[in-house]
Amino acid sequence: MMYEQDYIMRTITNLIRFLSKIIFGKDIAVYGLSKGGEHIQSDRLHRKLLALLSEGKINEAEDLLFEKFNPKDTRQMMVAIDFYQRLNNLDDEFLKENNFSRKEIEEGLRDIASKAGITIYDI
Repeated sequence: MMYEQDYIMRTITNLIRFLSKIIFGKDIAVYGLSKGGEHIQSDRLHRKLLALLSEGKINEAEDLLFEKFNPKDTRQMMVAIDFYQRLNNLDDEFLKENNFSRKEIEEGLRDIASKAGITIYDI
């Protein structure tokens, strides 16, 4: 079971790197709040997702992400990648306590990529 979790964690990390590289040209995309408030919707979404994560409301946070996600907005794509990266960095116990799994992280990341028109094939 531990090896399976490690494998899924690595798969998620590789998906995050892949998406970050093809969309932003860097290995890891970490969302940073805009300085002049020009990206208000993305900033607001990011803050709300972080608040929900801190409360352990992972499912609610993911639902909000999919509800508000605009695949044409690269800032929101960065919000989504950042969100799944943060989830992947959480420990297994926290995920389990809050009814979420690593497999769900991988599926959500693939779904976001698909909404953005990026098809990820398994090798």
